[in-house]
Amino acid sequence: MLIEILFIFIAVVLASLVAARAELTRVRGGKILAFVTLFILPVAAVGLGYSEHMERATSTQFCLSCHVMSDFGRSLAVDDPSYIPAKHFQNNLVPRDHACYTCHTDYTMFGTVHAKFRGLRHIYVQYFGKVPQPADIKLYTPFNNRECLHCHAGMRAFEEEPKHSKTPDMMSRINSNQMSCTSAHCHDTMHDVASLSSATFWKGGR
Repeated sequence: MLIEILFIFIAVVLASLVAARAELTRVRGGKILAFVTLFILPVAAVGLGYSEHMERATSTQFCLSCHVMSDFGRSLAVDDPSYIPAKHFQNNLVPRDHACYTCHTDYTMFGTVHAKFRGLRHIYVQYFGKVPQPADIKLYTPFNNRECLHCHAGMRAFEEEPKHSKTPDMMSRINSNQMSCTSAHCHDTMHDVASLSSATFWKGGR
């Protein structure tokens, strides 16, 4: 962040110099200075800023920085292993500092073009629309098993789990997303923010 600010400061100072003394651009050194000031430094600042903020946007802290998402963050500390996100978060089955991004890799700026437009809509609603209550927030599309299989595919405990072999084709149906991991009687308790008022919380939480 400091490097970005430094680049911008230098660019502004040099641009002011070039604007105040336009005659500098008549000589070779002045033309080089103007090129660096007006093109190289801005591109470098944008590139550094993009890289840093894209990385920051994958952090759990960033995802939960919106007030409407705070209950989803609280749900990660629910003291109940049936809450799948809480179980993964508390047992370091996903990196805690990138927990949201790990399980929602198809979301907003990191997903498809459609997801990016949904992200822009979120920004619009945040500032100009009516922000929904946390319990009313739903996924746009059913959760894809792909997000689970990023980590679980090939895992012995996953593939040899008796519950995953109740029928001969069950594992192939899971792998092909024909049978959802989050379907009823499987891993169907997610964040469940509507029940947080009666939940107990893990004391070792964040």
